[in-house]
Amino acid sequence: MLAVFVLYMVATVSIAWWYSRGARTHREFVLGGGRFSGTALALSERATGESAWLLLGLTGHAYADGLSTIWVALGCVIGILFIWMVMAGRLREETEKTGAMTVSSLLARRFPGSERSIGMLSAVILIFFFLLYIAAQFSGSGKVLQQTFGLDPLWGILIASIVVTIYCGLGGFIAVVVTDVFQALLMIFTLVAFPVIALFIAASHDLQIAGALREAGPNYLSLTRGMTGSPAVILVLSGLSWALGYTGQPQLLTRMMAIRHKDEVKRAVSVATVWTLLAYTGAILIGVLGVAFVKGGLLGASAPALAADAEKILPAMVVTLVSPILAGVLLSGVVSAMMSTASSEVTVSSASFTEDIFANLRKKATSPKGMLYLNQAVTVAVGAVAIVLALTMRDTVYSLVSYAWSGIGSSFGPALILLLFWRKLSRAGVFASLITGTVATVVWKTFLEQPTGVSERLASYVISFAMAVLFSVVFPEKKRA
Repeated sequence: MLAVFVLYMVATVSIAWWYSRGARTHREFVLGGGRFSGTALALSERATGESAWLLLGLTGHAYADGLSTIWVALGCVIGILFIWMVMAGRLREETEKTGAMTVSSLLARRFPGSERSIGMLSAVILIFFFLLYIAAQFSGSGKVLQQTFGLDPLWGILIASIVVTIYCGLGGFIAVVVTDVFQALLMIFTLVAFPVIALFIAASHDLQIAGALREAGPNYLSLTRGMTGSPAVILVLSGLSWALGYTGQPQLLTRMMAIRHKDEVKRAVSVATVWTLLAYTGAILIGVLGVAFVKGGLLGASAPALAADAEKILPAMVVTLVSPILAGVLLSGVVSAMMSTASSEVTVSSASFTEDIFANLRKKATSPKGMLYLNQAVTVAVGAVAIVLALTMRDTVYSLVSYAWSGIGSSFGPALILLLFWRKLSRAGVFASLITGTVATVVWKTFLEQPTGVSERLASYVISFAMAVLFSVVFPEKKRA
């Protein structure tokens, strides 16, 4: 199992190195330079979008809370389909029209005279939340390697984060996309093959899955966790609210910006749709089946660890139920989810710093080669800071991702939706979206989520969207660029 995992790590770095050879321009490092097909970018977006959150967070959520987790999965599927079917084509057109290389610069270039302020504000917000997001991925890798090989979480975090930082520094966007394609295939193998394997194992041990699920608690099979009335409505809306954040995630939307031709969009939509439906079905099944295996006594040695941390259910099942070689392949798929997301967020953060902060502060233009070297240096720095956060923060992967997802989605999502589909959006509306989304996420998560029961994902997005519209109406543009 260890040999297979090491082979996976070596293969990941080797693929990144091979496709990153030769002369690279700054635009290739940041956005790929039009190298990739719609299929490759769709697989890259899916690998990036489904992080430790899907393979650890959602499987653990399903294991602990049962069928009510379906609302979270449905919210994610709706969000993914929306950005591909509705936003992708328009994003590609806007990128071609403006020449932007980041989501921040896409917003900034539509409002001449405010490029510096919009670019710098959005970059600061993005980097702040992305550091938490990257830390969640590194923390997830520590959990997997601890549960699998008994490694101290420190070493698990260091191993995955160093590998990610190396291949991001090698080739930026190009290295990330080619490794994402490889990782997306591994991830979907884990999420499709393992539930099927688990069902056969359950049948061979005569496990009574339905009976075990009934024993899990009176509310385990309830779609609303036994709630009725307004609490049930809030539960459903909080789960579905995951859809909102997809509209503002730069690490996903840059894949759509990078599509080289409009004819590639339809193919990308098909690939992303099929991958998503298979992956989310598999994740829910793994979590639910985990209950049957624990109740049936087949995961006895892992029971204490699972009682303390439900997010270890997938690695515990893989290590216990299948042969070491197959376990190594499946666990490589788990780690792939974390590494693909972390790598994309590292490159987007470094690009945002160089394009939207450094370029705006520096009065004298820097050569393309100088910008390339700066991007590589910032990539290493972002990875180092995220490692420190992963080692010091104690939140679950699910909680960290939810917070970062809400902050980024609520800040950028309303501004981007309105930019693409409402011609009356003004620069005041953009500032309102960015500032309100950030502040509302922090305030709601800290003070209001527990008293109200409403997630910060839903509340901050609705508030931010309303303020973006309000400020655009009250402070309209004199002339739209």
